[in-house]
Amino acid sequence: MDKFTLALAILAFMIVAGGLIYTAGIGRLVDIRKSEIDTPMNEKIQRHPYIRNPIFLTYLIALGLVGFYILYLAFTRSW
Repeated sequence: MDKFTLALAILAFMIVAGGLIYTAGIGRLVDIRKSEIDTPMNEKIQRHPYIRNPIFLTYLIALGLVGFYILYLAFTRSW
């Protein structure tokens, strides 16, 4: 391993370690503030937390579109 690669590896490790430490600190702050600031969630969201989450919906729609595209290519390609 040459010096440049070693320097990049050390830099990457420092960035990852710094991000981990920063994330842990933010997590502690969120836990402290959670009891003071959070309000009760809407009843509909409590009953269906995954359906009401736009991130999960985006992943499901993207997965469906990718699956449809794969099936489309599988049936239309002539090998």
